[in-house]
Amino acid sequence: MPTRVALVVSRYHNFVTSGLEAGARAALRDAGVLEQDIVTFAVPGAYELAQAAQRVAEGDGWDAVVCLGCLIRGETPHFDYIATAAAEGIMRAAQATGVPIAFGVLTTNTAEEALARAGDGPANKGRESATAALEMARLYQSLPMRPGFAS
Repeated sequence: MPTRVALVVSRYHNFVTSGLEAGARAALRDAGVLEQDIVTFAVPGAYELAQAAQRVAEGDGWDAVVCLGCLIRGETPHFDYIATAAAEGIMRAAQATGVPIAFGVLTTNTAEEALARAGDGPANKGRESATAALEMARLYQSLPMRPGFAS
């Protein structure tokens, strides 16, 4: 069964998010998703992920969306506000659209911690998020829908 997956990727901390995107793409290809069925949408930062993910999921033909971003704790509460908004917004978008939207947003204390989770190999959180999104998409496809309900 063909699967179309959108990657919504934050440009902020691109030195990390580019690795998350590479890991997500590798996981999707390894699972049999065709390269032409993986599309990336770039957004400025983690705060914008949910907005774009919902808009993308409301579009035609997406089986799953993967949100990828990176927040590195600083000296102010800004980190906490953005992390909370991103997590809650992404969950609300998934619930509102009926499309699985995976949360692949790193929330780390240091750049080193972020890079360790965005490198090559199985510890890449982009890879994990894409795998979770595919699992949820396949689950959704296997479940019967209630009459009159469209996802």
